[in-house]
Amino acid sequence: MAQLKITLVHSAAHRLPKQRKIVKALGLGRINSSVIKPDNEATRGALFKIAHLIKVEQID
Repeated sequence: MAQLKITLVHSAAHRLPKQRKIVKALGLGRINSSVIKPDNEATRGALFKIAHLIKVEQID
């Protein structure tokens, strides 16, 4: 299964509380922090809601 490398490029401060919770739930703390998550529907849904804050790369 493919993996996604998710990097936080913009701060979650001063964003909607729901967006801040998603960033924290993904394990992203500070700007430029990265996590690797599986490419599935649940992850894609979360990423869609915070797409303006992150950069996503596909890892094979």
